Amino acid sequence: MRKSYFKINYVLAFCFGIVLGLGMFVFYYGEGFSYASSDPAVCANCHAMNHQYDSWIASGHHHVATCNDCHMPSTSFNKLLAKALNGWNHSVAFTLENYHRPIQIKEYNKNILQRNCIRCHQALMEDTLLNLYKEGHSMNLCIHCHKNIGHMPIQ
Repeated sequence: MRKSYFKINYVLAFCFGIVLGLGMFVFYYGEGFSYASSDPAVCANCHAMNHQYDSWIASGHHHVATCNDCHMPSTSFNKLLAKALNGWNHSVAFTLENYHRPIQIKEYNKNILQRNCIRCHQALMEDTLLNLYKEGHSMNLCIHCHKNIGHMPIQ
């Protein structure tokens, strides 16, 4: 009985070691720590994001806003949560090559983007939203009309 208990523990420890080792290798190979930074070049670590990075460089916002300024929540906890969630989703999608081409923003991230547009342009937004409301217009996301603000089309 004691020997079988030892064998089971040995096999479990061995399997855990393999999974942990593979996870650490993938994290290192995928430059996982770089995603904790605010450097926009990190977004181009994956070839699938090269167009987004190049189009951001061509946009008028690249002088005033980085990827995180627009695409991440402004509070620390929510930013960490969004980075972890997006990191997981992106790593799975890119590893399995299971993503829409060209890349499209998901609903969760559209909401973050909308809140950041309003946060940065609050004074302008108050007047604009008030006028739209008075005129009876429905509220669209900022990117509905301003989709090329952060990412210019690359010719």
